[in-house]
Amino acid sequence: MMVLEFAIWGAWLPLIWSYMGGLGFTGSQIAWVGSAFAIASLAGIFFSNQFADRNFAAEKFMAASHLIGGAAMTGLFFVKSFPLFFTLMLVHSLFYVPTISVANSLAFTHLKNAQKEFGIVRMGGTIGWIMASWPLYFVLKGATGPALQSALSMIFLVSGIASLLLAGFSLTLPHTPPQPVQSGANHFAWLESIRLLKSPYLLVLFIVTFIDSTIHNGYFVMAGGFLARVGIKPENIMPIMSLGQIAEIVTMLVLGWVLQRLGWKWTMIGGILGHAVRFAVFAFFPFNQAMIIGVQLLHGICYAFYFATVYIFIDAAFPKNVRTSAQGLFNLLILGLGDLAAKWMFIPLQASLTAPEGAIDYRTLFMVPAGMAVGGSLLLLLFFRPPSGIQSGALDNPEPGQKHEPDVVA
Repeated sequence: MMVLEFAIWGAWLPLIWSYMGGLGFTGSQIAWVGSAFAIASLAGIFFSNQFADRNFAAEKFMAASHLIGGAAMTGLFFVKSFPLFFTLMLVHSLFYVPTISVANSLAFTHLKNAQKEFGIVRMGGTIGWIMASWPLYFVLKGATGPALQSALSMIFLVSGIASLLLAGFSLTLPHTPPQPVQSGANHFAWLESIRLLKSPYLLVLFIVTFIDSTIHNGYFVMAGGFLARVGIKPENIMPIMSLGQIAEIVTMLVLGWVLQRLGWKWTMIGGILGHAVRFAVFAFFPFNQAMIIGVQLLHGICYAFYFATVYIFIDAAFPKNVRTSAQGLFNLLILGLGDLAAKWMFIPLQASLTAPEGAIDYRTLFMVPAGMAVGGSLLLLLFFRPPSGIQSGALDNPEPGQKHEPDVVA
């Protein structure tokens, strides 16, 4: 499930920007297409995730969503005009983005020990991303002009076929029925999940996740241009950035072991501080290519130790009948608001630090996300105090806000 889930995304995301430029789309049109995920993550909070939580078996929701989303993605192979291109991407995003939350919830439902096993299951997503994206780099190598544009369009067929395959495969997944509304809970799952943010430790986690997702998405906004500036050949930029995905596989394998020994708080702090180290290397060692390439491996720690851990924690902290909506609430930050904040923050900031002759003050630029990472880690260190039952697994999905003594290990 995870291999196909992320192969769908990894097939088109790295290369769609060049493809849209070849179609002659303007900068604002490209930005609108790029915002489809953010729109879908917001819509998913109010509609799709609510539907999956309360009304639809998870495996059937996955099948229907990937059937429609796959058809829309396949259609992008044939479309050249912006209005229809944006419409199809929006349709795909509206049906695809909620499945990320549903896939997580489905996995957690059937895992015996989520803390130990989810990292291994989620590792399949990283493998799927690599399987879908890396072969395309070799197919595209040396292609120019119309031949390059034609080759780039294949990303939509690869993604669409993967989505249709997952639609069929989803029907073989274990039956995961919708959860009934608990006594006293709000009928709307998204309202219930938002209400639970009144618990201080969940509110702190929500804020820090927004900070971390802004930094994470900012890396993809700034890194490609920076690597080119420091002398790395254009054809090597994507493979070098993908080194982090290889490291992510290893990190996912050991995530359960790390969580057992470090607890929620210190594992997530390690993930955020990985960003600080990576951007500090960019800022202070811009001419050391070996360090710049080597530090890409920190991506595995940045992603697995924070985002994957957050998904596991949500499953432990939120009641069963709102888990998909809770996953969607945090996906709103990771896939939507954090992505938009990164674009609105770092693109203008980089422009303001660019001299008339084109030189960029990268040290000042990269110290901003590095400082944000340090600030986020301090917020977790000082204010993130989950109940001990969530840390130890002794409670059966306790209601956030219950009175428990904080776990000193966390």
